[in-house]
Amino acid sequence: MAEAIAAGAREAGAEVVVRDAYDADASEMDQYEGIAIGAYTWGDGELPDEFIDFYEALSNLDLSGRKAVVFGSGDSLYPIFCGAVDTIEAKLKEIGAELVLPGLKVEFDPSKDQMIECKAAGWLIAGSVPAVK
Repeated sequence: MAEAIAAGAREAGAEVVVRDAYDADASEMDQYEGIAIGAYTWGDGELPDEFIDFYEALSNLDLSGRKAVVFGSGDSLYPIFCGAVDTIEAKLKEIGAELVLPGLKVEFDPSKDQMIECKAAGWLIAGSVPAVK
C-alpha cells in the first residue's frame, strides 16, 4: 500500500521518501507537504508495538497545512476493524493535518482495486487529481 501511494505521488511530480515506522523519526514530518502513514491493526484495534514510539512522538508536532492520508490492514473477525487507522487519523487531525480522504482500510492484503485507490491517494497528497483513463 505504501509503495502504491508513493508511486501515485511520484507520478504527480512529488519527491517521495518512504520509511518503516521503526526507522522513521516523527520530527521529520514537518519537512513534508504531504504525509501518508500506515500501520496494521493488532489485537482488538491497537497500534502495533513497533509503531508506538513513532505515534507518541507525533504529539510534539504541528502539521497544520499538511495533506495526509492514513492506510492499514486488519482482520474483520475482531470487533474493531483497522482500529490503528482510526487512531492515527485522530492524532493527525489533533496536530493539524488535513486528511484528503477517509482512511484506506483493507482486509489482510489489498485487492487490485484497493491498490488503485492507494495510487490515487498519492496523487491527492501531491496536490493533483489523476486523469481518468
